[in-house]
Amino acid sequence: MEQHIRFQDVSVSYGTQVALQDISLEIPRNQIFGIIGPANSGKTTLLKCINRTIDFIGSAKVQGQVQVDGQDVNRLRNVYDLRRRVGMVFPLPVGLPLTVYENVAYAPRRAGLFDRHELDALVEKCLRQAVLWDEVKDRLQTLGTKLSGGQQQRLTLARALSHRPEILCLDEFSIAIDPVTTMKIEDVLLELKQEMTIVLVTNLVQQAHRLADHTAFFNNSQLIETGPTEKMFTEPDDKLTYAYVTGGFG
Repeated sequence: MEQHIRFQDVSVSYGTQVALQDISLEIPRNQIFGIIGPANSGKTTLLKCINRTIDFIGSAKVQGQVQVDGQDVNRLRNVYDLRRRVGMVFPLPVGLPLTVYENVAYAPRRAGLFDRHELDALVEKCLRQAVLWDEVKDRLQTLGTKLSGGQQQRLTLARALSHRPEILCLDEFSIAIDPVTTMKIEDVLLELKQEMTIVLVTNLVQQAHRLADHTAFFNNSQLIETGPTEKMFTEPDDKLTYAYVTGGFG
C-alpha cells in the first residue's frame, strides 16, 4: 500500500501548550483516512501541518518531519504550490467576498486557467461535487456570503475542490450542513477517493466508521491507536479507543 503522507516524530506546541506529542503516522494514497478523538486532542493541528497553514500561527513550534510524496513539506521552497496540492475545509465557512461563480473560479484563474468554457465546466463540476449546483445554478452571480451557512460551507468545499488537489483535508466539514445533504456529500467523497487522498477529521465517530478505510484515534495530544477502520471499531487494541468509539467518553 503506497503511503501518501507521513508524520515522523512530529511534535507541535503553541507556546507552553503541547498540541501534538511525538506523532508518527502514515496515510495511504487514495483512501479516506479518518481522525477521531475528543476536543483539543490535536486533530486540527495535524491537518494544518500537512499544508503548512500552521505557519500562520506565530506561537506554533513544529518538530519532526511531515512528508507528502516523500518530500519534507517544511523544506519546500514553494509553499503556495503545496497549498494548491492540499485542499482544506475548516468547520465553519470562510467565504470570499465574491460571487458564487468567482468563489470557485478564483483559484483556477490564479493558476492560469482563463478559458471561459473550461472554467464554466469546472465550476459546475465542483458545485455538483459539493451538492450545491441545483441550489445556486440560477444565482451564480450572487455574492457567496449571501448564501445560508450550510450553503456557504458547501461553497467552501467546492472552492477547495477547484484546486484539483491531490489531498483533501476536511475538518468537521458537516457541522453546518443538514444530515440529508451530509449523506449526499459522503457519497461524493467515496467517489473522490479514486482521484485523491482524503483526510477526514470528525467528532462524529459513526461518520468515520461509514467513510474511512483507516482511522487514527487521538487523545490528549497523543496518537493512541491507528488501524483499519473496522478493526478500530470492533476490536481495537487499546481500551481507551474502545471506550471512545462506544460512547464511553468524549
